[in-house]
Amino acid sequence: MFCVYFLKSLKNNDLYIGSCEDITVRLNRHNRGLVRSTKAYKPWYLVGQEEYNSRSDAVRRERSLKTGQQRELLKKKYRDF
Repeated sequence: MFCVYFLKSLKNNDLYIGSCEDITVRLNRHNRGLVRSTKAYKPWYLVGQEEYNSRSDAVRRERSLKTGQQRELLKKKYRDF
């Protein structure tokens, strides 16, 4: 099972969108500073996720969520987490 996940930074309240197969391992990598794009803003916590049957479906959804309008909707949705 693959998923699209939403992380929020405790440092600056930024929202990060990603996709992976194992969310526990991936979140651990983000919080250990092993992901270049997120290490400056750790710690991160999981605010949501969506599950998909294939990697291609998850990546397609991740890309669509990273567009400007979709990203703004997600920021509003997860603002208070």
